[in-house]
Order: sequence, then C-alpha cells, then structure tokens
Amino acid sequence: MSNKNKAATKREGAKPALVPKLRFPEFQNAGDWTTEVLRAVATIRTEKVGNNVCVPMSITSGVGLVSQEDKFGRVIAGDSYKNYLLLKPNEFAYNKSATKEYPEGFLTLYSGTELAAVPNSIFTCFRINGDSPDVRFLNCQFSDNLHGRWLRKFIQVGARAHGSLSINDNDLMALPVPVPTGTTSVAEQQKIAECLSSVDELIAAQAAKVDAFKTHKKGLMQQLFPSEGKTFPSLRLPEFQGEEGWKILPLAALADKIMVGIASAATHAYRETGVPMLRNQNIKEGGIDDSSLLFIDPIYEAAHKNKRLKTGDVITVRTGYPGLSAVVTKSYENAQCFTSLITRPKADILDSNYLCLYINSPIGKKFMLGAEAGGAQKNVNAGTLETLKVHFPQLEEQRKIASSLNNLDALISAETQKLEALAIHKKGLTQQLFPSAEGIDA
Repeated sequence: MSNKNKAATKREGAKPALVPKLRFPEFQNAGDWTTEVLRAVATIRTEKVGNNVCVPMSITSGVGLVSQEDKFGRVIAGDSYKNYLLLKPNEFAYNKSATKEYPEGFLTLYSGTELAAVPNSIFTCFRINGDSPDVRFLNCQFSDNLHGRWLRKFIQVGARAHGSLSINDNDLMALPVPVPTGTTSVAEQQKIAECLSSVDELIAAQAAKVDAFKTHKKGLMQQLFPSEGKTFPSLRLPEFQGEEGWKILPLAALADKIMVGIASAATHAYRETGVPMLRNQNIKEGGIDDSSLLFIDPIYEAAHKNKRLKTGDVITVRTGYPGLSAVVTKSYENAQCFTSLITRPKADILDSNYLCLYINSPIGKKFMLGAEAGGAQKNVNAGTLETLKVHFPQLEEQRKIASSLNNLDALISAETQKLEALAIHKKGLTQQLFPSAEGIDA
C-alpha cells in the first residue's frame, strides 16, 4: 500500500461512522448517516409583520413558543410590532438569549396554525426548503441542543449585543445536521420524531397530573386555614365539625423560643464534614433537601451551641423567599442553620408540622412578605415573626390537618419523581436515536 493510501486510510479510520446506537428494526440495514449543512436545506426568513395580523410570540426555554398574552398576561409588542419577524407554521425560531438550560440560546419549531411574530432584535427565523430534514425530526435535535454544541465555539465569553448573544447567522447556518441516508431517510426521520413525540405526550400528561395535585393542595390549604379576617376555615374535617372553635394567638405565646440562626459563617468555615449547616437552599416547602448540604467545624460551632436545632423546630427562610419553612427531623438534631428563623413550638399547644404548613399557607406567606424590612437585602426578624397571629384548633385536629396535607405532599413528590424519570428516559432515548456528538463533522 502506498504512503498516500496509508494516510488516507488513517484519516478515514480516525473518523467514526455516523450511526446511532439505537435504530428501529426496519432501518437496521439502511446504511450510515451523513450530515447536511443547515444553509443547504434551509432559508433564513427576513419578512417583517407589516400589515399582517399575527400572534405576538415569546419563548420559554425548554417549552417552546408561547403567545405574549399567555406568558406576560398582555401583549408587550408595542409600536415595534410591525417590525417583528413574520413566522409561519412549521418554521423555526432561534432566540439569541442565554438561559441556564440553553446557554447558547433556544431554538424551536413553531407548531401553531396562525401567523406569528417574534422580535427581530433577538430572533433568527428560518424554514426548511424540502421534505428533509423532517421538521419534527430536526426539532428533536434542537431540543437536545444540537445547535448549542455547535455555536458555543463561536460565542465569545461575555459577548452580548443589546442583551442577546452575539451570534452570526452565517455560523448558525453552517450547522452540520445529522440525517439518515438512502431512500428510507425521511421515513426513518419521521419514525424517530413520532417515537420522541409519544414520550413528550407522556411527559406532558404527567406534568399536568403534578400541576393538578399542586393546584388541589393550594386550594385545600386555602380552605383548611382561615382566610384573612376570618376566624374559622371554610372547610373543616368531618370528625371535627362539632368540636370547639379555633383560637388566635401571636406566635410568641405558642413558642418556647424564636431566634435567628448563626448570623455569620465565613465561607472558609464550610467543609465536607463536621456539623451540618442548613442554608436557604436546603429549606424546601415542608422538608429539608440535603443535596447541597455543607458543614462547619465543630470548634467554630461550639460557640453557638445555644442555637443548635432540635427535632420539631420549624426553620423559616427570612431573606430571598421569606416564609419558606421546614420541620427539623431527628437526622438534623444538633445541626445549625445559617440566618434562618428558628421557632420551637410549645409541644402541648402547637404541632410543629401544623405550624410549618401554616407559615407556608397563603395567610402565612402574606404575613411574611408584608413583614419584610431592610434595604437591598430584605429580611424578616425574629421580633416580627413573634407577632404572627396563628389560627389553631386543638392538637388532634392540627395533627390531622398536617397529616392530610403531608400525605398530599408525599403524593406530589412521588408523581414529580415519575415526571423526572420520564425526562431522564427521553434524554437517554434521544442520545441513542441520534449519532453521538463526536461523530458529527464539526
């Protein structure tokens, strides 16, 4: 073999075949995939709205195009509306704004049936010229951030123009798009799109289920706790309907202690082992999230032993999202919390879980938001929390209310985990149905 042929063989051997890990049986022998440069199959759309009647659109990262009316509660287009880009059904819109999930911008298919319009300042729109790539197939790849993996090499750190990423349309249109080859190419594309769309439908149905449970819980809390100006709730559990009335007392009269956690903990004091330190991000509605748990040195902590948490304490965020509360479980006995409010209810009068739910209820949240004080960093102090008027029935009823709502929380958590599992399944399926990024000629 000549040196020239050897070199060619080496180059060819270094480039992996463009084949997905998973293919449907009818396409197993359809051959390798190839890449099409986006500009060869697509045309940028520059037509303005002008006198057309369109639906002004915005974009929600990871969701897609939504009307401004739905997103903002009103149309925000204003006088610039006529200069918006005209967007037709089955055309693509690329938003040049960075988001956490899509730092290189979000690109999605417009699947509506009416003429739409998007701001020309931060959008690039294009249409596919023929039947391939199939628009739904291509949209699946954009949802997996195919464009972002390509564009990140062209984006300078901090390069923004008028709040948008400085993306050149030529760089976008140079994007290599992987597609199957041969006479069955479009059929395979459509099969992949249908498969992933069916998973999307499952995800949407599960998300709607989770939202329905959350809405049910919100409505239940509004009924199980008295509304502002009322002494009794609008809904009382059947077994307590003939019982004595509710009482109203300031929290100070119902707690043995209300205080602020450790007010100063220098970053250098945090470590991987030691005494657990609960921060705002660890406090979720009704529970403690230990996924980002940090610790402090026991020697440093010893100086604050009077602030050690006890099982049954209710810790409440006082800055950022004031009012978000959780009950301290036995796992965090003798832990510390950073700047949060600590309430130790009198066990013979006030149930900890009930108090936590009460603070998280509409009446509790309204109090906390109205009690904010301070400059740029708003906060609620212990003295203010002491004045919170707590509506409460006898202990047995408190516990029953808390148990009912906590059981609903557990159900919401279980359904949310199912939703997360479906999202992970889709991501894994997408990664297998399309060739790996390493195999794409970038």
